[in-house]
Amino acid sequence: MSYVAWFGLATGSAMVGMWTYLLVTSGVPEVETAPVALAFHLVAEGTAALGLIVSSVALLRRDSWAPAGFAFFAGMLLYSVLNSPGYYAQQGEWPVAFLFGVLAVLTVASVAVLHGAPRRRAAAGRRSENALGRSS
Repeated sequence: MSYVAWFGLATGSAMVGMWTYLLVTSGVPEVETAPVALAFHLVAEGTAALGLIVSSVALLRRDSWAPAGFAFFAGMLLYSVLNSPGYYAQQGEWPVAFLFGVLAVLTVASVAVLHGAPRRRAAAGRRSENALGRSS
């Protein structure tokens, strides 16, 4: 579960850092051309980023709600990384578009690892009980 938590922390922090950098350096032309659309987009991405950070910390603390919370915010991230490459591809920035594809795969893998972990732990517990001569 720690891979998943560190992935969420890194990704959420990178989202906050990227948007902060782009906005501070005037790297977002939509501030002038589409401010309302940009505001909605920033609220959505900010919610996903902060949710990933909070749910990742909760995963590390083993809070009971953390797996469901992480899955929810990972879903928001997945939408973002599937939607965003079009913007960069339209500008001919294919390496950035490819990076979003990698993030999509890592996001799906994180949720799969997270939700496969309880079944693996339960199966391991059954195997150790069987080795000790206990039956289920």
